[in-house]
Amino acid sequence: MEYKNQKTESRICKKYAKSEYKKSSYAETHGALQSLRHNGFFCDIKLKADDNKIIIAHKVVLASAIPYFRAMFTNFSERNHDVVVMREIDSTALQLLVNFVYSGRIVITEENVQDLLPASNLLQLQEVKEACCDFLQSQLCPTNCIAVYVIADIYSCSKLLKSSELYIQQHFSQAVGGDEFLSLSSEQVIQLISSDKLTVPSEEKVFESVIRWVKYELGSRKRILPQLMEHVRLPLTSKDYIIKKVAKEPLIKNCYKCKEYINEALHFHRQKSKYLIPHNIWNNPRHGDKVILVVSRFDSNECISTKFYEPKISQWNNGPAMITNRKNAGLAVVKDNLVFAVGGSTDTFHQLRSVDLLDLSAESYCWRSSVEMFVKRNNVGVGVINNYLYAVGGHNNSDSELDSSEVFDYNARKWRMISSMSTRRDGHGIGVLNNLLYAVGGNASSSQQLKSVECYDPSLDSWTSVARMSVGRAAVGVGVLDGVLYAVGGHNEFKSLSSVEAYRPRTGVWTTIAHMNFPRSGAGVVAVDDLLYVFGGSGKSHTDDSTECYNPKTNTWTIVAPLRIHEYARARVVAINRP
Repeated sequence: MEYKNQKTESRICKKYAKSEYKKSSYAETHGALQSLRHNGFFCDIKLKADDNKIIIAHKVVLASAIPYFRAMFTNFSERNHDVVVMREIDSTALQLLVNFVYSGRIVITEENVQDLLPASNLLQLQEVKEACCDFLQSQLCPTNCIAVYVIADIYSCSKLLKSSELYIQQHFSQAVGGDEFLSLSSEQVIQLISSDKLTVPSEEKVFESVIRWVKYELGSRKRILPQLMEHVRLPLTSKDYIIKKVAKEPLIKNCYKCKEYINEALHFHRQKSKYLIPHNIWNNPRHGDKVILVVSRFDSNECISTKFYEPKISQWNNGPAMITNRKNAGLAVVKDNLVFAVGGSTDTFHQLRSVDLLDLSAESYCWRSSVEMFVKRNNVGVGVINNYLYAVGGHNNSDSELDSSEVFDYNARKWRMISSMSTRRDGHGIGVLNNLLYAVGGNASSSQQLKSVECYDPSLDSWTSVARMSVGRAAVGVGVLDGVLYAVGGHNEFKSLSSVEAYRPRTGVWTTIAHMNFPRSGAGVVAVDDLLYVFGGSGKSHTDDSTECYNPKTNTWTIVAPLRIHEYARARVVAINRP
């Protein structure tokens, strides 16, 4: 009796205790339900597709997993029906979706995705709809991106719509070549061509795609032409193209508003040779157009500053302020959006091993300090191979001209020393060609300007001499364009040079090309859009035109960019995507 009392007290003490068991997997349940369906047991609904194929199932299972059927079998007359006709849905897609409800698995392929997406959208089966969108996104290519864009728009797939639109923008020239482009609505065409992010080799491609789209259904579309031409940035095309192509297009000639656009574009070209034109959307380069970042001294004070030069419209804009007033620094771009200013000096006696970084992908971009080099380097040469930043030669107070080099791994945030050059070099140029680093000319001492050139192979960690130039060049500008290495200007025995030499690895020789309009020592050189741009440099008076560009097709130099860089400042330049 005493034992019973103790047991009762124990039970009363723990009367609120409980233990919950949760099944770890519903695979067995799914399997059992699928088996019942296949054998026709307890099935109470038949789904009839447009092609009269019948799919049997259980109302409670469909209603538990698919919102469309939950509403149908609880609120509408179909709850009492044994057969439901499914309009505008493919029987194969419907079968796959019903199987998914019972099994939790579905295989999406190129053949079935265009039926599965509308079917899952109709049935409000969101997880399958998202899986279809993910599949289509993974399959994007220039030949299907417009079709995917249209599908995403129809079925309100916001993520896929955004990604396909971005893909079209990045591959516009290829994407608009197919017939899918011709079937876009005017709203969709305007959405594409109005974007700053459009990546095109030239604005001419945008104009030609608009004309092609209008002519496809000329009767209904020609009235929309002025709206479309409003988003074609004619000032970014050449004056010659406007006169010979745009103005002579019959559709344009017969459109009063379009002729106004032509006159405005031609007026822009007349004005830009005399003045700096403020930005507006019509002359604003697309994101795909490269701009040039110039770091130099632009006036009589000693401050180093930055400016952006936009080659398409020959326009300058102010860039972010430097945090270190570094003269004669090296400038290079890593991973397309990281600009490094390397070494240099603050004055004659203070050479730098510090490095500053400008992240162009940041929302509010500004210069900040990065990892210091091992060695102080003024007049350092820099180059980038496979996103590794190389700092080569230069000079410092201790060793004068340097033959040492080092490389920066941005991912590891570390510098390390590499093999030294065979010759000490200061004021040399660096060019990267075929994954080799070329060190061109420079000073071996204050009185010896070098003709010699050597190249570094990262895979071997070794330097090799190559053909010598015809002239010794210190403070030489170096650029690479279409597989050719150019040595531009420099000085020899205190005389600034206007001569230029070109090196082709396949021939292994340097050849002299057309001279620049002005002698230039310490000029910045960069290639953009099949032209070689040269900024600043000291020599004779440059009037107000401090920049010129070289066209290898015509072997000619042309004066551009009416903004003077101080003649005693060495310009450092890189081509970047427009921030």
